[in-house]
Amino acid sequence: MRGGPAVVGALVTIVVVVGAWTVATAAGVSPLVLPPLGSVASAFATLVRSPVTWGQVGVTATEIVAGFGIALVAGIVVGVALGRLRWLEQAARPALVAFQVIPKVALVPIFVLWFGFGPTSKIVLAALLAFLPITMNVLLGVRSVEPGHRDVLGQLGASRWQMLRSLDLPTAAPSVLTGAETAIVFAVIGAVIGEFLGGSQGLGHVVVVAMNSLDTPRMFAAIVLLALLGITLHGLVAGARRLLVPWHTSA
Repeated sequence: MRGGPAVVGALVTIVVVVGAWTVATAAGVSPLVLPPLGSVASAFATLVRSPVTWGQVGVTATEIVAGFGIALVAGIVVGVALGRLRWLEQAARPALVAFQVIPKVALVPIFVLWFGFGPTSKIVLAALLAFLPITMNVLLGVRSVEPGHRDVLGQLGASRWQMLRSLDLPTAAPSVLTGAETAIVFAVIGAVIGEFLGGSQGLGHVVVVAMNSLDTPRMFAAIVLLALLGITLHGLVAGARRLLVPWHTSA
């Protein structure tokens, strides 16, 4: 029952989008701008029946998951360090802000020069985009630990490692998973942007090839496939929240 409004809202959104799309194509919008839904569905069916397409899906998914995994490990380590050491956080904050405001698209040519046109440059870009949301959420999670709880563990003789394992990480877990939900979206964006601008494989490359050949239905179909991949990965991370912190209100 609690999921009812969400389902209804999703169905209404789909109906509105499909209806507006159908009206626009019937009103004479050029197929190069907005192809009919039937041609997009046909192109999508052709894509999913091709083994080559699933190889491209595998490449993109690997880049996303690898980049996300690197960002998750690095973000937890850096976030815990910044959360426990205020002087380090104050020293690193200007660098973190500068890192965040740099347009990551501008880094793609550099990564292509450093790592080549293969998956490595896309993994690095995905990791960079996903790193900061995880780091900042871990930092906030560690800072949310009640000082009194840390004092009690200190009085009981707990070491720094024991405090980290028994207090800091469990307290920060909901924040870590919140950052992970945001980070997986950024990882998808990073991998696809890398494939757009400097790739020869992956779904992003499929979109570029379709665009260059003016095959708009295939381009839209590939974008739909990308969206489904992103939704699936985000759903897995959201499911991990319900599995790992079922006691928290965010779950």
